[in-house]
Amino acid sequence: MSNDSIIKMWDDYRKNNPNAPKDYEAWAFGNSKEMADELAKLVLEGTKTATASNYTLYERDNEELPYVGLHNIILDGDGMAVAIVETTSVEVVPFEEVTGQHAYLEGEGDRTLAYWRDAHEEFFEREFKEANQEFHNKIPVVCEKFKLVYKK
Repeated sequence: MSNDSIIKMWDDYRKNNPNAPKDYEAWAFGNSKEMADELAKLVLEGTKTATASNYTLYERDNEELPYVGLHNIILDGDGMAVAIVETTSVEVVPFEEVTGQHAYLEGEGDRTLAYWRDAHEEFFEREFKEANQEFHNKIPVVCEKFKLVYKK
């Protein structure tokens, strides 16, 4: 992905952090402009310090899992770079074993595990449907924690 806001943000960050890695990922949260904007705002406010993703899609697409030290440029719903976060923890657990603490760190809704489960079950069901698979409570979930290291 190449866009001027991503390149500029990374260059600005590296000027003040010369030991930062050369590689990074750039992406937006969710599957809509509205969701990307809402969740990026939570990151910028410091409310959202974790995320969860569908392990099965990493496996299916033969993609590398996030790892500690990975730098991610967070994009808003228009694809503009708004923040850089650094991954601090990655754990793969069954959906039914995601903790209340992780749900709280995701910063969404009322920050409860019940809200997290409802929202993520709906989100993961859509992803599985598109992949002709079925959601169940034992699907592996990538639980990633991160810290905000730079924002515009």
